[in-house]
Amino acid sequence: MPKIVNHEERRGEVVAAARRIILREGIEAATTRAIAKEAGYSNGVLTHYFADKDEILLSALEASHRRIADRLREKLPGRTGLAALRELLLDNVPLDEERAGETGLEVGFWGRSLTSPALLEVQRREAAELRYLVTSLLRSAAEAGEIRTDEDLEDVAERLLALVDGLSVHRLLYPSHVTGERLERLIMGEIERLRA
Repeated sequence: MPKIVNHEERRGEVVAAARRIILREGIEAATTRAIAKEAGYSNGVLTHYFADKDEILLSALEASHRRIADRLREKLPGRTGLAALRELLLDNVPLDEERAGETGLEVGFWGRSLTSPALLEVQRREAAELRYLVTSLLRSAAEAGEIRTDEDLEDVAERLLALVDGLSVHRLLYPSHVTGERLERLIMGEIERLRA
């Protein structure tokens, strides 16, 4: 009797293997040979589940984004305005090992996205969703009287997201200079400046 293979489970194993390699050795080390070896399969098996390496990498990026979104879905219910914005921003910076891994993975994809239309499309789509969420939370905070600013809220959202990206990279590169406490203090200071 032929062995029954769960295709989604197998795809998930390959994506998880790619993620582990990227986190451990960087995106350039995630070759199809290395991914297959990490997953415990032959190179030929990968072709049954993915068209090419880029599809595997794209799936790894999307899986990382889903993990972050799932975590936010658990954290945000019951929070609105600035409280929700605080959770959202702090969840997107490397304050623990899990988020440091996610940030490292994300940063690894930035350069590759500039030469891969499919990866760039995912990055832009996900960034637009995050930008929309931050802007919505700012609007909610303004309507509740928590913040007051003459600045366009989309500009404020862009500044906050640029701060998150910049501080995240600095935290990864210079952890003794940008400690977790300092990173959190800088983000909270920016939120406090918005308060009415």
